[in-house]
Amino acid sequence: MAVELAKARRSAYAAPNGIPATFAKNRADRAPAVAPEHQPRDQTSLKKKRPLQRSAPTSKYRINRQIRVPEVRLIDAADEQIGVVNTDDARRMADEAGLDLVEVQPNAVPPVCRVMDYGKFKYAQKKKERGSSKAKAHSTLKELRVRPAIDPHDLEYRLVQGRKFLQEGHKVQVVCIFRGRQRAHPEMGYRVMEQVAETLADISKIETRPKMNGPRMSMLLSRK
Repeated sequence: MAVELAKARRSAYAAPNGIPATFAKNRADRAPAVAPEHQPRDQTSLKKKRPLQRSAPTSKYRINRQIRVPEVRLIDAADEQIGVVNTDDARRMADEAGLDLVEVQPNAVPPVCRVMDYGKFKYAQKKKERGSSKAKAHSTLKELRVRPAIDPHDLEYRLVQGRKFLQEGHKVQVVCIFRGRQRAHPEMGYRVMEQVAETLADISKIETRPKMNGPRMSMLLSRK
């Protein structure tokens, strides 16, 4: 009878695989959770967010209600200095004249504003920019050749040519060519270059100072 009770107790506390039931339960508690099946991500969340692009300002000048500083230094339509005034008063003066209040120097303290016709002002600015870009497009590099011992009459003729080139908006490269023993006297070339620069100083500036490169000395002049 005692043997049968012992067998019954062992069968009650043992799992089917031979491990005690209490130990099997503890193992099950410690077992890692089964990872859920991989779910594909929403494709919209994978898309990179693009940074917001700010639209470029339509004008580099602030006018009328765009001017939000409390005070401005005002120049009226007759080009007279009014002085520092309240911005609302400046706007009222522009409205009474049938014109616009335009901020022309925003970095000044306080900013400088003019009373003007903004439409005409913009047209004049565009015309000026077109003219300057056209002049740059037609500008070329002209060469003016001289010699260390050049005759004064020849130099005078070269200077007339150089002045004409500068007046047309071209840059002028003055080139002094040394021959034979002249290479031993670079000071002669410097004197000629100095004379050219001084004669054309009223219309030109030295962009590159005279320098020797082999048998040639060169200097670059551009329009003031």
